[in-house]
Amino acid sequence: MVTLLAAPAEPLTNAGDTQLVLAALLGIAAVVLLIAWGKVHPFLALILGAAVLGVVAAVPVDKIVTSFSGGVGSTVGGVGLLIALGAMIGGLLAESGGADGIVERVVGRVSGSALPWAMAGVAALIGLPLFFEVGVVLLVPIVLLVSLRVDVPLMKIGIPALAGLSVLHGLVPPHPGPLVAIDALGANLGQTLALGLLVAIPTVIIAGPVFGNLIARYVPATAPAELLPTRRDVAADRSPTRPGDGRADADGDLVTEDDLLNPGTGRPGAAIEEPAGRRSTRPPALWAAVVTVLLPVVLMLLRAIGELTLDEGTAGRKALDIVGTPIIALLAGVIFAMIFLGYRSGFSRTQVSGFLGGSLPPIAGILLIVAAGGGFKQVLVDAGVGNLVADAAEGANLSPLLLGWLVAVGIRVATGSATVATITAAGIVAPLAATLAGPEVALLALAIGCGSLFFSHVNDAGFWLVKEYFGLTVGQTIKSWSVMETIISVVGFLGVLLLDVFI
Repeated sequence: MVTLLAAPAEPLTNAGDTQLVLAALLGIAAVVLLIAWGKVHPFLALILGAAVLGVVAAVPVDKIVTSFSGGVGSTVGGVGLLIALGAMIGGLLAESGGADGIVERVVGRVSGSALPWAMAGVAALIGLPLFFEVGVVLLVPIVLLVSLRVDVPLMKIGIPALAGLSVLHGLVPPHPGPLVAIDALGANLGQTLALGLLVAIPTVIIAGPVFGNLIARYVPATAPAELLPTRRDVAADRSPTRPGDGRADADGDLVTEDDLLNPGTGRPGAAIEEPAGRRSTRPPALWAAVVTVLLPVVLMLLRAIGELTLDEGTAGRKALDIVGTPIIALLAGVIFAMIFLGYRSGFSRTQVSGFLGGSLPPIAGILLIVAAGGGFKQVLVDAGVGNLVADAAEGANLSPLLLGWLVAVGIRVATGSATVATITAAGIVAPLAATLAGPEVALLALAIGCGSLFFSHVNDAGFWLVKEYFGLTVGQTIKSWSVMETIISVVGFLGVLLLDVFI
């Protein structure tokens, strides 16, 4: 994830190892059972699961609340803003017709059998400079529309896109996980980048198009209608406001669904949208839609290049660090879309504002679930579950590559955090890195990165992000996303071992 949720200096409990293991297992089981059997909303299930975990681990109640709230805040502050800005870009692409233009070009140029491969390639290219969450919110609207337009199973093209993003996020700098491992181990960044790309290519192919074609037969997913980026005729859908149709807010004013989707005009009962006849019929140029999607990518890529080529503290480096920050880059994409997909296409300021506002309600549930996933993960970390796995591995007599991978796997499964898994595993095997040659240190960093991607499940906020965006059940998400992440971890690690033979 974008935010770093690290373990505190001292765990919040003095519970023994067996009690911590039991607490983690019961907390995760509570989440799964509440959702799958009790049909409880995932947001509530994650809160209750965190409570079960904390109580069984003998964490004081006030510290459970503090830890969970801190995880929620960190996740919303990092991931939540990115999701909201990405949804705004998707909304403007949909309402202006820009997304339709991109889909028509993709469908027209690529045949049905080649679509999964094209999606994997595009996702890997876009995922090079992007955080995983940013790539998801930018690519999902395109994936949903392509699946609908060519009648291809959603998982057949969705899995390749997710695989391309996930592999690059875990194995290739300048993503935070690989950079943390490189710094902790003293690896050469250029060597790690080159070897990471060699490992990434076959891993994306196997976990993406190959696995996607297989799992599409067993997970008949359908794109969520509320997240489908289609244009809406706001004037036709709207009916006049009548007494009793809304709800009263704290000041006694009537609040209708219209008020949540669009800015108010100050005229009670008056239509907020422009009349249907005034809506633009001029579709935006294809270049404008493409630039809208790629502008955040380019800005973040420029930042990554600056980190590799410019000295820290120089004016150019500072400027690129600012414009390449994910939030700034996505905000630039929103502003560009407002101008070139909105105003330049003939939409009024009121209409553009309405499109932006209308893109946010469908993602409200996703934001809450992802945030609760971050809170659940933080309780796991603060209780000391990650430290438990790390301590158990310190005395193992294994090769550095296998040890690094196994430690990262254990902490990833226990805490759900790829970044925490990378930091802890790199710290444990760092003394061994001093005895290795340069390329072997780079391979060690990649082995840890592979382990940090193993089996994402209910304690990972990314699990819920994928589940909600693709409209899956918990079981379907485990069959598709969780298995895909495991394939990435195992295949990637096998690739690392194979390279180790020849280096």
